[in-house]
Amino acid sequence: MSTMNISLPDSLKSFVDKQVSERGYGTSSEYVRELIRKDQDRQHLRGMLLAGAGTAPASPANTNYFEGLRDRVRGAAKPVSRG
Repeated sequence: MSTMNISLPDSLKSFVDKQVSERGYGTSSEYVRELIRKDQDRQHLRGMLLAGAGTAPASPANTNYFEGLRDRVRGAAKPVSRG
């Protein structure tokens, strides 16, 4: 694992220390790593949304479309039988 040193104003250092103590992080590094992971996730989601927005819909979003989605969710939510 690589090391990175950062400089923070006192107000931000206090904020990080408070988050570490109140939210159960072991170190400030754990807190910062979590923030970076969340930012990566947001950027990935943004990229997927922009890519999706740039494509034409495969089918119209009408009553049949939404009923089909509901059926898929209902099917996925069924408990698996163990026999």
